[in-house]
Amino acid sequence: MLFHHSLVEETKIKTVLQNFKTGVMTVEDVPPPLLKDGGVIVRNTVSLVSSGTEKAVIELAKMNPIQKARARPDLVKKVLNKAGQDGLLATARIVSNLVNTPLPLGYSSAGFVSEVGSRVPDISPGQRVACAGLGYANHAESVFVPRNLIARVPDGVSDAEATFVTVGAIAMHGVRQAELTLGEFVVILGMGLVGQIAAQICKASGCRVFCVDVDGSKVELAKELGCFDGSSGAEGDLIASVMEHTRGVGADAVIITAGTKSSQPIHLAPKLSRDRGRVVAVGDIGHDVPRRLYYDKEIDLKQSRSYGPGRYDPSYEEGGRDYPIGYVRWTENRNMELFLELVSQKSLQLLPLVTHRYPIEDAKKAYSHLDGSSKESYIAILLEYDARKSLEVSVRLDSLSETKRRVTDVGFAVVGAGQFAQGVLLPALRKVPGTYFHGFATSSGLTTVNIARKFQAPVCTSDYRQLLDAGEVSAVLVATRHDTHAQIVSDAMKAGKHCFVEKPLAINQAELNKVIEAHAASSVILQTGYNRRFSPLACRLKEAMSGSPLVMQYRINAGFIPGAHWHQDDEIGGGRIVGEICHFVDLMQYLCGAYPASVSAIAVNDSNAPADPDNLVISLTFFDGSVGSITYAACGDSSFPKERLEVFGGGRVGVIDGWRSLVIQGNGRHTRQRCWFEAQKGFREEMNAFVSSIRDGEPAISFSSQVATARATFGIQTSIRTGRWEPLPKDPVNP
Repeated sequence: MLFHHSLVEETKIKTVLQNFKTGVMTVEDVPPPLLKDGGVIVRNTVSLVSSGTEKAVIELAKMNPIQKARARPDLVKKVLNKAGQDGLLATARIVSNLVNTPLPLGYSSAGFVSEVGSRVPDISPGQRVACAGLGYANHAESVFVPRNLIARVPDGVSDAEATFVTVGAIAMHGVRQAELTLGEFVVILGMGLVGQIAAQICKASGCRVFCVDVDGSKVELAKELGCFDGSSGAEGDLIASVMEHTRGVGADAVIITAGTKSSQPIHLAPKLSRDRGRVVAVGDIGHDVPRRLYYDKEIDLKQSRSYGPGRYDPSYEEGGRDYPIGYVRWTENRNMELFLELVSQKSLQLLPLVTHRYPIEDAKKAYSHLDGSSKESYIAILLEYDARKSLEVSVRLDSLSETKRRVTDVGFAVVGAGQFAQGVLLPALRKVPGTYFHGFATSSGLTTVNIARKFQAPVCTSDYRQLLDAGEVSAVLVATRHDTHAQIVSDAMKAGKHCFVEKPLAINQAELNKVIEAHAASSVILQTGYNRRFSPLACRLKEAMSGSPLVMQYRINAGFIPGAHWHQDDEIGGGRIVGEICHFVDLMQYLCGAYPASVSAIAVNDSNAPADPDNLVISLTFFDGSVGSITYAACGDSSFPKERLEVFGGGRVGVIDGWRSLVIQGNGRHTRQRCWFEAQKGFREEMNAFVSSIRDGEPAISFSSQVATARATFGIQTSIRTGRWEPLPKDPVNP
């Protein structure tokens, strides 16, 4: 099926995207973002191009594969581990998808609120706000931003000044890390955007500021804006000047805001410092620390992590859970608010830092300064937007040439298209004969157009409900975050659409009840993404072991994920038991052919564990007399094979190791099957089964079985809390 795409609607939002593989930056028309409960939609009027963070992203994207590997050895290690687990082919597909996915640029903007989520009571439509956060405060006409990443703009502060809020918060936190007191002498190394603002904050704090940069014009600008002196000269002259100003004592604090791969700033800082001085690294610099220089003066070297406490904590930034002010006085949001307050008091001068302004349509010209193609000197570059422009919710990509479809062809709407969906599910579904993609919906809208083009779908939107009304759509594939599954599945079934939902089906009993109610009122096929039961290895194992109750032992070397990861969040991911262990419960259920009858679980006593423990042993009984044990451990070596399943029964033993091999032994026979190039986890087979079930009217997994698995995972969570066996109903749907 061949498509030529062109945009039919006239009003979309423009956004700046960069291809991570090629480094090419484009201004794309995409659907506007969807409002979520915990944040607001902001119509940007201006955004700030960061000469530090964004320049680093651009430079990384433009590197060849070997250079990228050298720059990010941590990611190379992850790829190699995954290749060992899932095989070269599967890993190559995922990596290829990741590097071809456009990245949104920008992380600091200002504008006015157009829509407010239900969990944001203190913000109203029409208010002016400043926005922060990579992936949120993008260079786009409209953005969704969580509550803790926005700050109200005080009267007297222009949008152009407010758009400095992210860089201002970074500078603010760096200054706080220096623990300055009134009258201290501070040296700022690097007078780019962050350095200029940090210098002014230090001055507003009652400190004497000495600025340093190789560019003399930036030093002169800093002096005009309040630094009492500075230098762009050689190291010897610089040290002599600092010592002269401090009467031979040295600086109380050195704040490094430069960005360089060299460790030269970290070597220079102690030479400028007094005995027991402080050095704070704000910029991305080399860290070959000369121990003797720091030891002799007992200098305190500190790191400054972005905007302040709350940064990189999903529960704070996305979940909206603030830190108590009595324990954390200056969170990233409170740093943002104070920065804007200082601007309103005229303590900070920002407009003199603006060297260039461009409309969003000319974003490429703005970035020409960062990539070196423009030789003009720059500090702050602003992108400006027409906030009066009306917006549409969806984008239609016109199919100018298209082969005729058969009546039996199944049209899909895809809701959510993250890494797993793009790298695994969608390629598998595309290979199923007689299927096509009608539309894609992602809440951000940023990469939806690119995904739609890649999979030849004519419609993309940020609101999945628009796709449910389309007559071309027979089925919906749901691959969003776990907490949205039950609602989207219920809406799809009510709209008469067959539904494939990546596990889990629901993250709690209330959501499961909603799905049960919607299913009872519909006649559609619902299939949860329990792919392992469709693996050729699992099918062969089931056939060999049928005829008697089974004893099953499943060991999962799960690997650690941070407690702040959304998978671990009860309200978003449901925890690892509901979100992942459901896979293994379902497979055992498939092998023995019976629902779980009871569950019991015991966890490692770990005071640092999240709501769902990372290390536990689960026991299950089944209504046919089979028993199972699941050992789920995150405390092992992640490079060791992840999964091993052993099944005993009827004089036979079957073993699946890493979904790369199967051994069946017993009754005088011994068979072995080996998968050389990729793990056989059943993704292609589950998609074929789902499409076949739509055509045949018979579900590949009974609805009762899917509900039984969900109830079993809830029972496991309860058993950990109570320490008792938890009985499960014989009829999962009508207990």
